Amino acid sequence: MPYSAEETAGFVTRRPATYDGVVLAAPFSTPYQRYSIDTAHLWIARALKGSLDAAGLRKDRLDGFSVSSFTLFPDTAVGLTQHLGVAPRWLDHVPMGGASAGVALRRAARAVQAGDVDIVACVAGDTNHIDSFRQLLSSFSRFAMDASYPYGYGGPNANFALLTDRYMHEYGATRADFGKICVAQRDNALRNPRAVMKKPLRLDQYLDARPIADPIALFDCVMPCAGAECFLVMQEDEATRLGIPFARLTAAIERHNAHGDDPIQLRGGWTRDRDTLWDMAGCAPQDIDVMQTYDDYPVIVMMQFEDLGLCAKGEGVDFVRQHDLTITGSFPHNTSGGQLAAGQAGAAGGFIGMVEAIRQGTGQADGTQVKDARRALVSGFGMINYDRGLCSSAAVLETGVLA
Repeated sequence: MPYSAEETAGFVTRRPATYDGVVLAAPFSTPYQRYSIDTAHLWIARALKGSLDAAGLRKDRLDGFSVSSFTLFPDTAVGLTQHLGVAPRWLDHVPMGGASAGVALRRAARAVQAGDVDIVACVAGDTNHIDSFRQLLSSFSRFAMDASYPYGYGGPNANFALLTDRYMHEYGATRADFGKICVAQRDNALRNPRAVMKKPLRLDQYLDARPIADPIALFDCVMPCAGAECFLVMQEDEATRLGIPFARLTAAIERHNAHGDDPIQLRGGWTRDRDTLWDMAGCAPQDIDVMQTYDDYPVIVMMQFEDLGLCAKGEGVDFVRQHDLTITGSFPHNTSGGQLAAGQAGAAGGFIGMVEAIRQGTGQADGTQVKDARRALVSGFGMINYDRGLCSSAAVLETGVLA
């Protein structure tokens, strides 16, 4: 039986140990592709090689490996070790979709701190065959198989339509407010050569787009594609020896199945742990220079602004109205274009923000670089299971020493 509120009131949560000495380096993104006949294995291999090459490492130097993917079946991370010819002494498989990067990072960081591993490659990737997305939805979870997909209710569009409609009703958001997020991210994506979306997007085009699931329309939805993302986790002295740019990890959290009694999901697990996040990071939300949110739909972006403390619950609308979310704006957000403009390569969609944050923190963001960006907030959200997302994660990165 679950504990009651009265029973949990006296529970004491210990402050987590710091992540001192842990850094992230060698961010790499494969160019995304709308459809692919290649396997997820190949996409992941390309991203892994990209990070290792960026760090000047041979694959036999890699002794830790963390993988997130939806289309590896029947393989998992252990099967990939044979495909790729690596022999790690530490292995992890993180099937948590949009929250995977934050979760993988936390576990890799602790392993590095403990000395169980020296260098961990955290990689996520998926292919996208013509029928991949339908097949994924049909067997995404037991809830999906039994209670939604057989009735024509499969996939996140319908869930997020209900969530978006309720959010609009509760807090006064309009489609134009969500459109501002999408238009800003498209503007950012035009500076990112890897982005799938290459055409500018105007607010009137957003508002006039064909409906998908009322009130969601075409530009509220991510485009499934094939691709992969990768980064390395190691001790700071290791990165210094390698002579590569790095970003320091100062704080990270994760939470699963938070607020399960809420009739509809208008808040995520970040609310349970954000005080821990900011305490560990030694800063406040207002100290963030750039933010990368999980953005499969714009409403979840507003929820992350609220739940991570940038504004109060219900004030995400005003926060968006008051800020310019472009790279040169007052609050640079999803500077690569995010998934809404750069594409969603399956589980790699949970990594796109982390990889971009590392680029920002190491001065490697090329056309999307935010001037004087020293501190980045990355948040993740994943596993839409019947009626809500089950997983949430967040991390704070700070600029390290450039090579």
